[in-house]
Amino acid sequence: MTLYIILGILVVLIVWAVFAYNKFVTLINRAKEAWSDIDVQLKRRYDLIPNLVNTVKGYAAHESGTFDKVTQARAAAMGAQNIADKGKAENMLASALKSVFAIAEAYPELKANANFLALQSELSDTENKIQASRRFYNGNVRDLNIAVDSFPNNIVSKLFHFVKMELFTLDEEAAKQPVEVKF
Repeated sequence: MTLYIILGILVVLIVWAVFAYNKFVTLINRAKEAWSDIDVQLKRRYDLIPNLVNTVKGYAAHESGTFDKVTQARAAAMGAQNIADKGKAENMLASALKSVFAIAEAYPELKANANFLALQSELSDTENKIQASRRFYNGNVRDLNIAVDSFPNNIVSKLFHFVKMELFTLDEEAAKQPVEVKF
């Protein structure tokens, strides 16, 4: 009788460990898929930026310093290797793009240009999709991180080396700051 109780407890523990392991695998794969969504939207943004810069450059050629900053920020964002660096680079890029749009405000004929308006609309749509993808990714990472820290799942996470993932955060305060434009 004691042997059956011990075997029953052992079976329950093994079944629980298998379910916990599979839960971690699912959470990690969801987070990776969510990061892939962010990557797709960021690539879309990176592809739009040169067209936007070239359109604005035709109207405000003397603002080459601003265009250089956008180009450098884009290159830095594309080359970022980890999530923290990607967040910093994306903040720089957002700030540089705000400068381009501020320049565009000074040129009424540019603001009426159909190509510029289409690019601005595409970029705005892309920014919204990036934010939605970021929220989705951060929600999945939050769920994974909670599972890694929660008892008794933390036993399985340590046993199989499941680790927390990093949230993708952007500097929301920097995005709200007005852009200073000097002519």
